[in-house]
Amino acid sequence: MKNSYLIIAAIIIAGAVIYTRTSSSAEILKTSEVKQKEESPKVGPSVVDGDYIRGNPNAPITIIEFSDFQCPFCAKFHPTLQQVLKNYPNDVKWVYRHFPLDSIHSEARPSAEASECAGEQGKFWEFADGLIENQAKLSKSLYSELAQNNGLNMGQFEKCVSSRKYKDKVEADLQEGVAAGVTGTPGSFINGELISGALPYANIEDVIKKILAE
Repeated sequence: MKNSYLIIAAIIIAGAVIYTRTSSSAEILKTSEVKQKEESPKVGPSVVDGDYIRGNPNAPITIIEFSDFQCPFCAKFHPTLQQVLKNYPNDVKWVYRHFPLDSIHSEARPSAEASECAGEQGKFWEFADGLIENQAKLSKSLYSELAQNNGLNMGQFEKCVSSRKYKDKVEADLQEGVAAGVTGTPGSFINGELISGALPYANIEDVIKKILAE
């Protein structure tokens, strides 16, 4: 009996270690946030018309990031990708996709929808940067403040937000991420290869250098 307790204790400890390592650089998707279980083979996403692209649109390397504006690990990873574009302006393009973790982030989906409303006026990335920089203040008042600071048509913006014009687009991004194998945020694909978590700049640069050397 004593040995049985020791085995059970070892399993619990091992599980705790695995969870800690996994959650240390990303926030994990809850099963309740997935419409249905995906059983088909997972395929990496591709750039489509209407995507918000930062960097050289014709760059040979594409980073598609599935992210949540309220996720602290995403806020940590955001400047990493900004640094990537600064150092590889001709080689890398960055595409943003929404992956709101509703069960733990109440403002994840509202902020995502608001960013799309800013995007229809050509200010998606400026608005996204503002959300990340003011993550602790995410709210309807912040969205209006950022819209004003970016010179948006406020009537158009407020109507867009209140009508939840882009709720289907945000949900489609989430489900696309799930289908592609994303289980937490940030979840990024570098030329189709899934990179999970807020990895340090050096790790991302290693992948970029490897691709450029091929």
